[in-house]
Amino acid sequence: MKEMVVGSEIARREAPSPPPQALVERLKDYGQEDVFCLWDELSHEERDQLVRDIEGLDLPRVDRIIRCSLGSQGPPQPGIEPVPESCVSTVEERTLTERERWWKRGLKAISEGKLAVVLLSGGQGTRLGSSDPKGCFNIGLPSGKSLFQLQAERILCVQKLAAQSADGSSSVIPIHWYIMTSPFTDEATRKFFESRKYFGLDVGQVTFFQQGTLPCVSRDGRFIMETACKVAKAPDGNGGLYAALKSSKLLEDMAMRGVRYVDCYGVDNALVRVADPTFLGYFIDKGVATAAKVVRKAYPQEKVGVFVQRGRGGPLTVVEYSELDSSMASEINQSTGRLRFCWSNVCLHMFTLDFLNQVAHALEKDSIYHIAEKKIPSIHGSTMGVKLEQFIFDAFAYAPSMALFEALREEEFAPVKNANGASYDTPDSARLMILRLHSRWVVAAGGFLTHSVPLYLTGVEISPLSSYAGENLESICRGRTFHAPSEITF
Repeated sequence: MKEMVVGSEIARREAPSPPPQALVERLKDYGQEDVFCLWDELSHEERDQLVRDIEGLDLPRVDRIIRCSLGSQGPPQPGIEPVPESCVSTVEERTLTERERWWKRGLKAISEGKLAVVLLSGGQGTRLGSSDPKGCFNIGLPSGKSLFQLQAERILCVQKLAAQSADGSSSVIPIHWYIMTSPFTDEATRKFFESRKYFGLDVGQVTFFQQGTLPCVSRDGRFIMETACKVAKAPDGNGGLYAALKSSKLLEDMAMRGVRYVDCYGVDNALVRVADPTFLGYFIDKGVATAAKVVRKAYPQEKVGVFVQRGRGGPLTVVEYSELDSSMASEINQSTGRLRFCWSNVCLHMFTLDFLNQVAHALEKDSIYHIAEKKIPSIHGSTMGVKLEQFIFDAFAYAPSMALFEALREEEFAPVKNANGASYDTPDSARLMILRLHSRWVVAAGGFLTHSVPLYLTGVEISPLSSYAGENLESICRGRTFHAPSEITF
């Protein structure tokens, strides 16, 4: 009898404890109680991990996003129209006087500390054959500089130009650089900057912050479990910027620093003109809430999103290439002979801080995210599920006013998306675009080039510390000969 009592005591002690009842009830409210279905098979450590994972979710917000995004396709969208010509500043229409005025106005605003820069850097270089953050990638320039370094040095150069342009002052006002990472790139990005001593920038002028993640779900809205003790999650898209700026209180931080304008761009453009004074000056001149740089589509079926107008007189927004009917993509404007839908979105944007505050609240309130059906790593192997994302251009629908600014592809758009060997957007193609552009700068400044291989396969690299957009090169280049490939530093 005593043995039976002892045995029952051991059984009671070893019986698995149930999951926290209050948490179970909360999950039941949202139909997600299945996350505990393997509870009895978990170790104590795994149970603790699962509870922490669930408690880390803002369940009311996540549930609202899932319901709004899966349960509604949103209101019917009006038909799309080409962007009115009055909304675009084209290269051919700009006068030298305008360009000079915008350049000086932009430099003045920068010298007054009114511009901040936001970098979208949440992606890994998986398609490039690297698990490192994309910004760490070396595209093979003579200098061996990474994308992060090229961008940091452009910021340093603009700061110097702004200081030199300021009346009666030569002190450099730092441009604050806000770098949005993801849980997958944050630690590696911080360590990369630390090990390179922030590429010459002041440590205090760089702020790292993480974009959010959302659970991956089945088509009926149930959480997919990556493991028995972890919900599968994915970054919430580059449009997660707005929620991240709000939750990190960085919009208040910008206001405290005296920022009025925010330049925002993606990390994988090797030719990006970070903190472009001309674009900023144009933006201020137009007095709009937001603006975007655009390049002309290279051909009708190019895989880029294009700007459109939603209905006559409606807001400007972006339609992804997969959503644009092939016949519409090929339509020609009879008066110009060009594509009717020709303005490509290349993720180069300018915002007022006031508009960022407005849109951060508006997008969160609407809670409608884009649905991307993907294979999700799960406890049952790779399974089809849904990732929920917002895009940076979702904000444009809320803009009371917007303008587009044409940039030349060969001067400002060299995407690095695919590994060498692919047919487009590779490190090799981006490297060649930089070398060719800088070679043209040298020749325009009165220099000469020699080369041991065909010049169209090579060129020279000019350090961003020496020239931002080809300016101030005459005194160095005139009458001198440079051998390609090489880096020119002064």
